[in-house]
Amino acid sequence: MNRPEVSFEFFPPKDEAMAEKLWASVKQLEPLAPSFVSVTYGAGGGTRQRTHATVRRIATETPLACAAHLTCVAATRDEVDEVAREYWDSGIRHIVALRGDPPDGSDRYEPVADGYTHASDLVAGLRRVAPFEISVAAYPEVHPEAASAAQDLDNLKRKLDAGAVRAITQFFFDNDSYLRFRDRAAAAGIAAPIVPGIQPVTNFARIQTFAAKCGASIPAWFADAFAGLEDDPAGRRSIATDLAVEQCAGLLDADVPGLHFYTLNRADLTTAICARLGIVPTGSRV
Repeated sequence: MNRPEVSFEFFPPKDEAMAEKLWASVKQLEPLAPSFVSVTYGAGGGTRQRTHATVRRIATETPLACAAHLTCVAATRDEVDEVAREYWDSGIRHIVALRGDPPDGSDRYEPVADGYTHASDLVAGLRRVAPFEISVAAYPEVHPEAASAAQDLDNLKRKLDAGAVRAITQFFFDNDSYLRFRDRAAAAGIAAPIVPGIQPVTNFARIQTFAAKCGASIPAWFADAFAGLEDDPAGRRSIATDLAVEQCAGLLDADVPGLHFYTLNRADLTTAICARLGIVPTGSRV
């Protein structure tokens, strides 16, 4: 089997201690030669400067291709375009374009006056700014705000038609959810690669919260695997690694275009999973 393409996602640090932890994770994962790494953008654009600083540091101090997340939230089109131009001028050529989540304290997304309304509008706007490589989000289990699976798929198609080159999925734990979604996308005429998002489970309670917000289901068998391990970090790590390796191996057998890991700024579990899959530092032998 050919070496799979992998990519890694980080979030911008809130303080110096978190910055050191993030940088250690970046340097630990760097030898795995990912196709790219990405840095998220907080709700309401609250992490804009930290995102920009993190992206620039990765781009200038490592050989990694770095993608910056950019959203429509709490900014006018001109303001978003200016951020995009700053990225382009800094040498950043890849944007992960997202509508974005509602700001803290709000339960629904509302575009600002003169702002981008949808992610498809943002993609089209970015294409006017510069010839970015653009990735967008996809939801195998349907975006929680979508009226139907068909509407959600139509929205993905609009984003790709506007100029995005790939979709990266929200995390999921049942591979059949992804495979059914991929088949429906192909039947709808979507030819762009749909890269599965992989969430290693470092904290099961935290993942339950994430899943509830994004509409991802947690199968009973998956939850049962972590039962009774609340005070056993080594046991949780072992189970999490085994489950993720099994999931990734199944996806690779299904000929996915790559694996995108949501690292939560922790490299240890992602590194262990990759090693079990034969994804080792460049030049190393399995």
